[in-house]
Amino acid sequence: MPRAVDFHVHLPTTEFMQVTLGPYARAAEKFFRTEVKLKDIEQIAADYAELDMIGVLLAWDAETATGLPPLGNDYIAEIVKRYPQQFIGFASVDPHKGKVAVKEIERAVKDLGLGGAKFHPGVQAFYPNDPQFYPLMEKIQELGIPALFHTGTNGLGAGTPGGMGIKLDYTRPIYLDALAADFPGLTIIGAHPSWPWHEEMLAAMQHKTNIYNDLSGWSPKRIPEVLLREAATRMQDRFLFGSDYPFITPQRWLRDFEAFDYFTPEAREKLMWRNAQKLLDHTAVAQMKFSG
Repeated sequence: MPRAVDFHVHLPTTEFMQVTLGPYARAAEKFFRTEVKLKDIEQIAADYAELDMIGVLLAWDAETATGLPPLGNDYIAEIVKRYPQQFIGFASVDPHKGKVAVKEIERAVKDLGLGGAKFHPGVQAFYPNDPQFYPLMEKIQELGIPALFHTGTNGLGAGTPGGMGIKLDYTRPIYLDALAADFPGLTIIGAHPSWPWHEEMLAAMQHKTNIYNDLSGWSPKRIPEVLLREAATRMQDRFLFGSDYPFITPQRWLRDFEAFDYFTPEAREKLMWRNAQKLLDHTAVAQMKFSG
């Protein structure tokens, strides 16, 4: 079994950091108090192999709202194809592209073999529960893949006048609650600790069992303890480990997590990989890695 599944991995490549993120990258580095060193795919794969981790690689398409080119689904799928033991890929589509987005998510799953969908409502400028995007959500539910949505504050644009145009209201988890109600067959993952609306996230998770939370993007030392306590106890089946690499490395996240001694071995195992296995067992990579 792998040591962990890192459910939230961005690529520190030129294609993502300089082309797709473009002007947002510097603000993100400042927010995370880090300087991202660019790496090639071979180095990233070697790093995750050394850590004995599966990484969930995230595509990115916010073209309508930002005017920046996507980090395409074909790009992510090719990496997964090259390193099938190391990575699982999540597709991204721009919801504003309408029928094109619906066709693309189907192609990404059926033809490219990607295992989930990734959205950033703040940067993509949309509400997940807006009915105009429901044909897309219906297709994702039909495909049987999880959908991951950024929630809470945003490192992109943080600390700049006007936040580079990004509006935080799009990222409130209460909108995922409405989406979960309208699509009970859709597995929804709120990415990050959702601060300052983390209690909204907990309320939605408690009420609707098709909502999960990944704890990426924050050092565990900074995560509101109420979330970690729930991850250790009554909602231990619905939290996921994620780093938000390269802005936070998995090494740092796990090192800081060691301070929390109230996780039982069973709860820790669920957070690190068992809950991810449950959500990803439809993918070929997970079937290979978890078959032992």
